[in-house]
Amino acid sequence: MTGTLVRRFVTTAIGIGAAYVFLRQCRRPSGWIGRRVARTMNIGHASLTKWGLRHVRIEPDWCILDIGCGGGQTIRSIAAIATAGRVEGVDYAPASVAVASEKNADLIASGRAGVQQASVSRLPFQDSSFDLITAVETHYYWPDLRHDLREVLRVLKPGGRLVVIAEAYRGRRMDWLYRPVMRLLLRATYLSLDEHRAALTEAGFVGVEVDAEPSRGWMCAVGVRAS
Repeated sequence: MTGTLVRRFVTTAIGIGAAYVFLRQCRRPSGWIGRRVARTMNIGHASLTKWGLRHVRIEPDWCILDIGCGGGQTIRSIAAIATAGRVEGVDYAPASVAVASEKNADLIASGRAGVQQASVSRLPFQDSSFDLITAVETHYYWPDLRHDLREVLRVLKPGGRLVVIAEAYRGRRMDWLYRPVMRLLLRATYLSLDEHRAALTEAGFVGVEVDAEPSRGWMCAVGVRAS
């Protein structure tokens, strides 16, 4: 093997390894790399989040929960609308909790927001606590999607809404590329639009609506807790 081939092999191997590390950090950010990834999410998910939040109404005095709050930008964006309410954020990754807390330090200090480490499988809130719950780029990684959706339903107020926003779904544009990444590398739940609708319905949500932006590969599902 020539020197040139060796260099190409090493460069390719390093690139693949770096991509793998980055993808794994997207699932659960940790350490200083994870904190960088969480901050990157604030930028990378901005347009997706803005599009997804258009599917729900947010009142100024609402109590809102962001599950899988990542770098904390969604908390900040929602708090700018719910100016007389409160926004809670939870994430199971310590690195994300640290970055989200830093991002929203002023809101936390004023009592308008809170961030804590917790799992969606066991949310640290009383029944019927929230008017709205958001989940941006996170439901792929929930340990047991159907069980966890029922846990989300528990902490929603009657008439409250869950909005699930994601940039990948089975059958999306370039699905051939996303499918192995989601299933093999990330071990993520990768559902079609119809499967998202069915999952929310089976968990007990009513009035489920699913929308997509095919050109971007985005999807948004909204479900309501029955009054």
